[in-house]
Amino acid sequence: MKLRDVMTKEVTSLNVDDTVEKAAQIMKEKKVGSIPVCRDGKIEGMVTDRDITLRSIAQGENISSIKVSSIMSLNPITGDLNMDVHEAANLMAENQIRRLPVVDNNAVVGILSLGDLAVEPKFVNEAGDALSEISENTTSTT
Repeated sequence: MKLRDVMTKEVTSLNVDDTVEKAAQIMKEKKVGSIPVCRDGKIEGMVTDRDITLRSIAQGENISSIKVSSIMSLNPITGDLNMDVHEAANLMAENQIRRLPVVDNNAVVGILSLGDLAVEPKFVNEAGDALSEISENTTSTT
């Protein structure tokens, strides 16, 4: 099965010039923990709720004026529409990521989350294995 068959297709993205405050508001509204950041329609990075907490709020930054481009993770790992779901799960585990932006011509067209894998009965093992590897290899930086 391909990513196009299981990914979440409705994706909200941010522009590199959007504020951290806007990112936090969108995350709250959409009930998500990460958002792709784009420039001219092409993905440049990802910003997570953890980025907001550790790279701006904990540093005493004013989230209404700081840009997401200053706190986002650069060069995100991505998948493409025709990538096999098993390959994507392995990629997520190897890179310790819970959400994989799916791109077409470097433009975000979807997101694959561990939750997307978990709701498909035949991919439950891949989701569990990926989460196990992600959680197992995570070390505290604080």
